[in-house]
Amino acid sequence: MMFRVALLLTTLLSANAFQSALPTRVGSSSSSSLCMSTIAVIGASGLTAQECVYRALEQGYDVVGLTRNPANVVIPQGSGGAKAGQPLVNDKLTVIGGDVTKKEDVAKVFEAADDIEGVIIALGGKTADVGESMLTDGTSNVIAAMKDKGIKRMAVVTSIGAGDSESQAPFMFKMLMMTVMKKIFVDKNNQEKVTQASGLDYCIVRPGGLTVEPPTGIINVIDGEAGSITRADVAEFCLDAVTMPDFPYLQQAPCISSVGGTSWTKDRSAKARGEGTM
Repeated sequence: MMFRVALLLTTLLSANAFQSALPTRVGSSSSSSLCMSTIAVIGASGLTAQECVYRALEQGYDVVGLTRNPANVVIPQGSGGAKAGQPLVNDKLTVIGGDVTKKEDVAKVFEAADDIEGVIIALGGKTADVGESMLTDGTSNVIAAMKDKGIKRMAVVTSIGAGDSESQAPFMFKMLMMTVMKKIFVDKNNQEKVTQASGLDYCIVRPGGLTVEPPTGIINVIDGEAGSITRADVAEFCLDAVTMPDFPYLQQAPCISSVGGTSWTKDRSAKARGEGTM
C-alpha cells in the first residue's frame, strides 16, 4: 500500500490549502511528483538500505543498488512480514556488486540506467571491516558521479549525534559516540561535510534509535532528544526526500524519530491513498 505524505504546517490558511499541499506517488494523476523512473541505493544490503530498496520497488520505481555483498540484498524484516529474509528478486531491481570507495564501481551504478534522478546513500559497516573513511570517500565518489550525470537529488543517512545534533543524542548514546564509536562518528561528520559542500539538492537524514519493526507511518522531525524509529519509516522519509519536488528539508539535516516533534507525519487515510476518488 502506497502512502501519501502531508506536511503539518503551522501556518495553514485553510483546509483547502492543506489538501492541495498533499503530494502523491508515481501512478497518481497529480503533477506534484518528480515522476522518477529509477532510484539508486548505495549500500543496498544494509538494514536501512534494504528497506529503501524494498519500499521503492513496492511504490513502482526501478532501483539500482550498489553493495559489496549482493547476496545479502533480501526482503527486510520490518516491511517484509512473513517473507522477510528471502532473496529480494524483482524485474525492476538491478544489484551491482562493488566497493563504494572505488570510483569505477560507483560509475557502474550510473551506467546501469540512464534515467536515475535520485540517490539514497545508506552506507554502514564496522570501521574495522570497511576502513576509517569509507563513508566520506564513498559519498564523495557518489557525488562526483552524480555531478557527471547531472543528477541533483540525494538523501544521505547518517545518525543522531552527527554534526550539530550531538545534544539530541540520548546520554548513553553520547557515551558510545565518545568511546567505541568515536572513529565512525569522525567519518560520519566528514561525510556530512562533503554532502553539505556538494552543491546538490541533498537531505542529510539523522535517525534516532533504529529498530526493525514494521513501519508505523509516523515520522517526526524533532528539535529535542531523539526517540526510536523503524528503519522502514526512515526509508520512507528518504524516498520522500528524493521524490517530492517541494520536499521541505532540502539543504538541511533533520533528526527524525517516531517519538516527539510534530513537523512531519504520514496521512494514512483512505482519501490520502486515493481510494474512492477518480
